[in-house]
Amino acid sequence: MSEEIKSSAENAETSAPAAAPAVEPVQDGGYTASQITVLEGLEAVRKRPSMYIGDTGERGLHHLVYEVVDNSIDEALAGYADKITVTIHPDNSITVKDDGRGIPVDMHPEEHKPAVEVVLTVLHAGGKFDHSNYKVSGGLHGVGVSCVNALSDWMEVEVCRDGFAYAIKFQRGNTVSPLVKLHPTTERGTTVTFKPDGTIFSTTVYQWKILATRLRELAFLNRGIHITLIDEREPEPKSESFHYEGGLTEFVKFLNAHNVVLHEPIYMHREKDGIDVEVAMQYNDGFSETIFSYTNNINTIEGGTHLTGFQAALTYTINAYAKSANLLKGDKSSVSSNDTREGLAAVISVKVPEPQFEGQTKTKLGNGEVRGIVQSVVNDCLGTFLEENPAVALQIVNKSIVAARAREAAKKARELVQRKGALDGLSPFLGKLADCSEKDPSRSELYIVEGDSAGGSAKQGRNSSFQAIIPIRGKLINVEKARIDKVLENKEIQSLITAIGCGFGNNDFDITGLRYHRIVIMTDADVDGSHIRTLLLTFFFRELKPLIETGHIFIAKPPLYKVTRKKNESYIDTDEQLDRYLLRNGCEDIEVRNAADGSLVTAEKIAEVAAFVTSANQIVQGLHRHGIDPDQYFALEKDGKFP
Repeated sequence: MSEEIKSSAENAETSAPAAAPAVEPVQDGGYTASQITVLEGLEAVRKRPSMYIGDTGERGLHHLVYEVVDNSIDEALAGYADKITVTIHPDNSITVKDDGRGIPVDMHPEEHKPAVEVVLTVLHAGGKFDHSNYKVSGGLHGVGVSCVNALSDWMEVEVCRDGFAYAIKFQRGNTVSPLVKLHPTTERGTTVTFKPDGTIFSTTVYQWKILATRLRELAFLNRGIHITLIDEREPEPKSESFHYEGGLTEFVKFLNAHNVVLHEPIYMHREKDGIDVEVAMQYNDGFSETIFSYTNNINTIEGGTHLTGFQAALTYTINAYAKSANLLKGDKSSVSSNDTREGLAAVISVKVPEPQFEGQTKTKLGNGEVRGIVQSVVNDCLGTFLEENPAVALQIVNKSIVAARAREAAKKARELVQRKGALDGLSPFLGKLADCSEKDPSRSELYIVEGDSAGGSAKQGRNSSFQAIIPIRGKLINVEKARIDKVLENKEIQSLITAIGCGFGNNDFDITGLRYHRIVIMTDADVDGSHIRTLLLTFFFRELKPLIETGHIFIAKPPLYKVTRKKNESYIDTDEQLDRYLLRNGCEDIEVRNAADGSLVTAEKIAEVAAFVTSANQIVQGLHRHGIDPDQYFALEKDGKFP
């Protein structure tokens, strides 16, 4: 028989949210109600959800899961858990289960209700504020979970600890079923199940890929933890487990999975002045950098002092080694920070007891002391590695030197493009540009088309008052695989840069010079057109990214076929649509009668049979392409014995 645990206090009044520091660990593992510190009540979260989770769209929806998972991760970091399971149910409710100590269930000395209820109904209530349970934390235990509770249609929590299972239920942040003791159990941990409130979020449908990416990231950042994601929404539930004993080393290998690497990952780990610094890095033969930085498992996408410290140490250490080994010759006295990061994949993770984040969404670390600590750790560890591994050191230094030479060549090429790009002397670069007469950029459009022939037809069909046309000949250079100097030598790239008018690269880009506010990629609907479109998007993303971020890049979607029948014109996007069109119209006037009984087979039935035969033929051809015998395949399908 269940035993109800009484609670007498109502939810506290609301006050403005305040930043709360993470804390120091408890050594004996004690974790009771007296250690749950109440800072303020929970009320206005439902009225102003964006203040707490960033937004009420897809990003905020997934942030609810992250907040609950972060609490389980914090238990694991403190040494009390190693298994976390996240389940997406058919109704898009979520369950997060861990094998930690379980949220305390004894009565809180000040709030006079069970600690688990305090944690889930009072903002800024948790075990991470008084330096007695956790050294560091990402999600603030109490802050995050109480917000999730407030923004959920309902929440159910089961706690297993001290030999018993307990349960409590909430609806939109309010307790609807007080804590009850259920049954004896040898298990321990916390299970949180919640369904986001559809009246608050614009969508309540969870995306597998988004959750899997974050959970994989957490498994990389916290070596040894087992995290499982299960999706029950499909007829056949799918699951994926994330477990990486190599931690950041495996993270870097994952980032470089599709690149040719120059050496094995370099791993650095040291604690200094209470701050834990962990870095893994590996160079590849590419030209772009991929660097991720984290603080207490939070992805600091805007960087911060830890990233600045790493970059400074990387530049200093590589230059110091190069000079000591006499590798910098001629007029090259040093390499720049950008040079040392070309082709680098790296992950920087710091654990900071009292992190200071700039901005509401925790995307930039602001602790000034962290920069010096990270810089010192990387200087020492990387310097030692280079001294002990001269062959790898030589590869890294040579790559930086080559990058420096390419940067200087690119600078000269960029200056040449800009010098010739003044509108009074565009002929070498814009001879094929058919400009528009409109001088207001906000009313002007630039269409990028394939080849001179497409450019000719586009010019005939455009409105020359505000639509400009620029053709591109052949395949554009792949900027992902080419150095900047080679990119800038490409005539098509030069034409685009000059026509757009914003300059090139991070330092020289000036969006105020934009000549067209709508830049439309209008390539053909075939495979080659798709490839050219991809190359153009890569160019814009890598070298003119602000144009994408500010919404100036568009994609036109032309049809693949135009069909004329009896003076009626139809536009068709795919080969499959063309097949259906031809079958439907080809059978339109056909009548088939059974000679035996005179029954009529309609045109619709004939079209259905023809469509089935066509589909079956495509399946058989596909099986042959993969080396599979169709007869064996269909026999297995019939018997339900697919391998």
